[in-house]
Amino acid sequence: MFEQTFKNIDDALRQEAGCTTELDYTEQSSWILFLKYLDDLERERALKAELEGKPYGFIIDAKHHWPVWAAPRKADGTLDRDHAMTGDDLIEYVNDTLFPYLRGFKQRAASPDTIEYKIGEIFSEIKPKFNSGYTLREVLELTDQLRFGSQEEKHELSDLYEVKIKRMGNAGRNGGEYYTPRPLIRAMIQVVKPKIGESVYDGAVGSAGFLCEAFAYMRPSAKSTKDLETLQRRTFHGVEKKSLAYVIAIMNMILHGIDAPNIVHDNSLGRSLSDIQPKDQKDVILANPPFGGAERREIQQNFPIRTGETAYLFLQHFMKMLKPGGRGAIVIKNTVMSNGDAASLRKELLSTCNLHTVLDCPSGTFQGAGVKTVVLFFEKGAPTRDIWFYQLDPGRSLGKTTALTDTDFEEFVRLQVAREESDKSWIVKVTDLDPATLDMSVKNPNRNDEANYREPDEIIAEMMALDAESADTLQQIRGML
Repeated sequence: MFEQTFKNIDDALRQEAGCTTELDYTEQSSWILFLKYLDDLERERALKAELEGKPYGFIIDAKHHWPVWAAPRKADGTLDRDHAMTGDDLIEYVNDTLFPYLRGFKQRAASPDTIEYKIGEIFSEIKPKFNSGYTLREVLELTDQLRFGSQEEKHELSDLYEVKIKRMGNAGRNGGEYYTPRPLIRAMIQVVKPKIGESVYDGAVGSAGFLCEAFAYMRPSAKSTKDLETLQRRTFHGVEKKSLAYVIAIMNMILHGIDAPNIVHDNSLGRSLSDIQPKDQKDVILANPPFGGAERREIQQNFPIRTGETAYLFLQHFMKMLKPGGRGAIVIKNTVMSNGDAASLRKELLSTCNLHTVLDCPSGTFQGAGVKTVVLFFEKGAPTRDIWFYQLDPGRSLGKTTALTDTDFEEFVRLQVAREESDKSWIVKVTDLDPATLDMSVKNPNRNDEANYREPDEIIAEMMALDAESADTLQQIRGML
């Protein structure tokens, strides 16, 4: 039922003049979906409190409850269309009454780590884009059909919301930002193994896929109310620069069961590395920083290794944000392994961290991107002695209908535990690297040269993606001048 309802909502939004892109569809359906989910969540909590003989104070005032403005009902429980706002009345209520009320939570909340504060942040960043109250009425009635009472329903909702985010990410990418495949994220988490009591950080949080998947991985380990409280409030931390991604991240985490996400709307790279103190550092870092893009010169001044490549700045940020003994897993362009401009960065990484594993991802891992990527797995505090490489080869060309699955990563996760060598994996000693360049180009010694040749279509796709990325970077640089 959920899937068809989501489709019907998108179909209705396509008729709305104020919504013209996949980003608009996701943004506008998200705030409506969020309010419906919040209403169901509150009623579930109120019922539980009643059964326990305890009082419950609703977050949302009674006059703004979902059944009052979005879905008024008759005595028999059916929708009361005679008393439901529609047309200009509905648009006026949403724009002039509901949104200002919801934005006010930011000032009224007791502290930033509450769901009230997050509600205020969400509705301070989003603007309603409906021009037609009749279209909005249709979307509200479709959304009202959804029920989030059981864990199965909540799980289905979070899965379908991920699909919406994926479509949004792949439709609206710019500056090298792509939706990170969830099977890849889950494989990274299985290697890093975050535990309850550890802090998890993503400074390029996007839609919060890494934090949501880390929560799903850690949640079964919670054995007490204290463990759940730790997961909810003290475990997951993120920073996101872009407004829409920031809002989507907060809502995605709430829909996945994290009530008050610790997500900050800021630019992680705007903070000088010298200002990062031990109290700021985290136990686990999971991230996929933008593949391309460029930062202003004053931002580059925050880093000892100055570069115009955003991903290289992020890698420095993550190394600094990691506690001694902490563990990181970072997706990054494979140029970091051999590019001459990244030689100083490789030296810093290998001398301060144990880069124990490199996962070489195939072209097509990120839909629409020909850029080749690797995942760097490292622990902070001891220099690297040797590196275990694994070349992921799913045995097929990757595309929309042949994307990576969890099964594709099973061998990698299994072999990584003992760092076994195979036809896809090998070990490189740091002492065998060129000391001047520390070039770590991914060259599988266990396969012949012919097997390492790439298909022409793959090479052309990468060239086109690099051209597009260069054009985007130049456009951003021109905007800075």
